[in-house]
Amino acid sequence: MKKLTVTRKFSLGKGLIAAFAGIVVVTGTVWALNSQKSEAPQALACSSSMNTAKNLKGLTTGEMASFLPAEKPLKLTELKFDDAEGNSVSMADLKGTKLLNLWATWCAPCRKEMPDLDRLQREAGSEDFNVVAVNMDRGENNPKPLNFLKEIGVTDLAYYSDHTMDTFNNLRSKGKAPGLPSTIMIGEDGCEIGTMFGPADWASSEALTLINAALAGQKQK
Repeated sequence: MKKLTVTRKFSLGKGLIAAFAGIVVVTGTVWALNSQKSEAPQALACSSSMNTAKNLKGLTTGEMASFLPAEKPLKLTELKFDDAEGNSVSMADLKGTKLLNLWATWCAPCRKEMPDLDRLQREAGSEDFNVVAVNMDRGENNPKPLNFLKEIGVTDLAYYSDHTMDTFNNLRSKGKAPGLPSTIMIGEDGCEIGTMFGPADWASSEALTLINAALAGQKQK
């Protein structure tokens, strides 16, 4: 009788373990399915930019060596800032492929790369591509950024600003802006194509090659 009792207890224990394992498997499966469902819409919405990002991996050389093609879909259409007239502009309002650059007058590397961004806009700007340089200086109607751009002869960049720094904080929370300058290439679908942390010569041949490849990729969507 003792042996029979032990056997029954052992069998009951195995049954509980099996049942628990089944719950874990089912729960894990449900979590995985829910995760896939939550990611699927954004992945579909960002498919064009993600495909473009894959094609840029072999072009991150020279001045573009620190450019990081996107690995996961990230939609950025909700980003907002002001134009030169003080009107609110969202990334969704801007068409084509954008090179979003966050800068400030107190950021020495930002000041250094601004002429290169201006030249890039002059040489590559079109209906399909634009540099969107957003100033992060504090203070509403702060004249310092515009005075600085005038002093260095910037003529082709449209002026955008965000004195609240909400754009910067939004991107930092997503791991896309650890500091200034930070630059993100955004596709026609409003999704990240790739990111550069820190300054670069955006008028270099490597930058133009990268951008032309991105524009060609966007046309293949």
